[in-house]
Amino acid sequence: MIKRESDFTLKEVIERLLKVYGWDTHLDEAKLKDSWEKVVGGIIGKHTVNLYIKNRILYISLDSSVIRSELLMSRSKIVQLLNDEVGKKVIDDMVLK
Repeated sequence: MIKRESDFTLKEVIERLLKVYGWDTHLDEAKLKDSWEKVVGGIIGKHTVNLYIKNRILYISLDSSVIRSELLMSRSKIVQLLNDEVGKKVIDDMVLK
């Protein structure tokens, strides 16, 4: 079978579609939020009240001031681990509330 320039695999078509409509960013953000508990552990995951991303910053609400203090000290490492889990740089920083 001869492959023409305009022939694309299904994977290529889906990737282009996601990129054109801007859904790839939302998909990456959803992956990052889903991997939160895996990266930080179950105890911290249970104390996480809210988690959202706005302008490449991850906002986290916690119900424990002790855990908040611990996470503040390792903030840059957690950001790196979360981005590594997704496979690309999705967030630049995180803010703890």
